[in-house]
Amino acid sequence: MDKIDKLKKFWNNKKVFVTGHTGFKGSWFIIILKLLGAKVYGYSLKPKKKSLFNKINAQDLLEKNYYGDINDLGNLKKKIKVCKPKIIFHLAAQALVIDSHKDPIKTFRTNILGTCNVLETIKSISSIKSAVIVTTDKVYKEKKSKFLFSEEDELGGKDPYSASKVCAEILLNSYILSFFKNSHLKNSVSSARSGNVVGGGDYSKNRLIPDIFFSIKSKTKLKIRNPKHVRPWQHVIEPLIGYILLAQKQMKKNINKIPNWNFGPEKNNFVSVIEIVNMINKNSNFKTKTQKQNNFLETKILKLNSKKSKKILNWKPKWNIKKTIEKVVEWNIMESKKFNARKICELQVRKYLQD
Repeated sequence: MDKIDKLKKFWNNKKVFVTGHTGFKGSWFIIILKLLGAKVYGYSLKPKKKSLFNKINAQDLLEKNYYGDINDLGNLKKKIKVCKPKIIFHLAAQALVIDSHKDPIKTFRTNILGTCNVLETIKSISSIKSAVIVTTDKVYKEKKSKFLFSEEDELGGKDPYSASKVCAEILLNSYILSFFKNSHLKNSVSSARSGNVVGGGDYSKNRLIPDIFFSIKSKTKLKIRNPKHVRPWQHVIEPLIGYILLAQKQMKKNINKIPNWNFGPEKNNFVSVIEIVNMINKNSNFKTKTQKQNNFLETKILKLNSKKSKKILNWKPKWNIKKTIEKVVEWNIMESKKFNARKICELQVRKYLQD
């Protein structure tokens, strides 16, 4: 029995509710869950016209596709109650650091109140047996040392985005201690913290990989922000498989003495922004220029320790930085040659699970 069949054995016909399903990460998640046979229900704002969600016709893969605001508690609760899911993944968020500086109120409202609405909703829905709240690697208080962040390290966000996600983590802990400890969700709700994800079909502004491919296509100079900043780069498939294994384990065993989980790449994937640019530029030959120093705060070095996920969940990253970038380039080349975007995603997911 291969990896896909083993996962299918659990996920086949499972009702799964995903918030933020129209985003880049959510769209890849729909592909993976459907390959495993799950019945997927989505709740999110409408996607932008140019989005992976639209390119893969993700709406056709869903049992129900709900467009709604995560800040609308009444509507969210109504939709989840109707679906009666077994498992919920909360991905809905304002996920860009730059946008959090432009509109901090929206960021705090979505990432804090939105998370609170999800937690308040699942508190009273008995069908839910497992929930994963997705936050970020940016919740940790920045260290001067070069050590990796582990789940027990101190939290602390300087920029509005990071601070909003720290608040979401505190909210989660409060709900676990106040409401879930002696309920149907005991030891079944947790947070997942992953690194900087990359992959085909990301069209977000002010993100490195989409900006690179836009520069290549438009033959314009790539503006590089913070070239020396180090990030835990990983293909988007990597943490999504981690979330799946976590949700699955939570339904089977009591594993959440510390309900927080890191899903980061191996050490060789901790590289700077300019190193990523140079890797892609070897073959594409585009021109670059460094932007002036930003006047807003952003963590300089992020490195995650994922020993806990490896040991308890039997999860581990499979693709090193070279393979990760190869897969992103492969996706973009195939898509430019008019290959079906959904088929490319499915092909890469199958390859990942077979490796």
